[in-house]
Amino acid sequence: MLPIFYDDAFQLHDTGFYHPENGGRLTAVAAALRAQPWADQLDWRSPTPVDRQGDRLTQALLRVHPRDYLEAVRALSNQGGGQIDPDTPVSPLTYDVARLAVSAWLDGVDVVHQHQCPAFVLARPPGHHALAQRGMGFCIFSNAAIAAYYALEQAGIQRVAIFDWDVHHGNGTQAIVETHPRLAYCSMHQYPFYPGTGAPTEQGHYNNVLNIPMAAGSTIEDYSPRLEQDVIPFLKGFAPDLIIVSAGYDGNQADPLAGISLQPRDYGLFTQACLDVSHAVLLGLEGGYDYNTLSQSVVATLEACLARVDIT
Repeated sequence: MLPIFYDDAFQLHDTGFYHPENGGRLTAVAAALRAQPWADQLDWRSPTPVDRQGDRLTQALLRVHPRDYLEAVRALSNQGGGQIDPDTPVSPLTYDVARLAVSAWLDGVDVVHQHQCPAFVLARPPGHHALAQRGMGFCIFSNAAIAAYYALEQAGIQRVAIFDWDVHHGNGTQAIVETHPRLAYCSMHQYPFYPGTGAPTEQGHYNNVLNIPMAAGSTIEDYSPRLEQDVIPFLKGFAPDLIIVSAGYDGNQADPLAGISLQPRDYGLFTQACLDVSHAVLLGLEGGYDYNTLSQSVVATLEACLARVDIT
């Protein structure tokens, strides 16, 4: 069984009717997955509730975000919501939902590490743009970075690599992990594009960052050589005990927020590349705003997992 961490509560982060990062994204993906002929191989799991986390969740958040930022998000939610920046709304339940999303990523780390098989976190809000001291770009807390730091505290995990295939550069994730010698970050992203970071000269404090800018209009024919010649050698050279994937699907040709020309099936190839390095792969949703291609892409991702790994 392939674990999928999901909860209907993720719909309660209300971004407004016209915002592209909305709860319908998860509804569409969940419906597509449940319609697959292999749906009985999926193990749908609710994340550990926030009120049952004890200190685990708070400590994980505080490793990455200062307490004053956490309190600011909580206060904004409690007063009825508002804007962190023009793209990043906070609703009355955002603080609780964002913490539940982090809980799902932490649970995912535990399951992947225990079973050495992949898992998928179908949660929102996304996280890879969130900086330590402020959210931005639809993101509240830095989910992947939090999961990576948490993973380093688990017995048997010495190194964690993050592969970010979202069409936007994960500026927040990079800024948070690039100063740690046992964390690595690799990103393929449209460039120049929002948020303006991710140049190839950004290599981290320990040569632990690899940025691969892709031109608008790039297809899998452009991505494949860079994947084979750069991404896989970088990940294998780092020899991670766990790979975390910031799985954004806004590189699809049909996506309204970017200009890359990937197809949903291409994300199966990305997933296979990760599994070539390690079967201990935690994938978590980032972007993807066309419901149809988002759903098809997650299907391709999980098909690749089920085809390559004996999940029992």
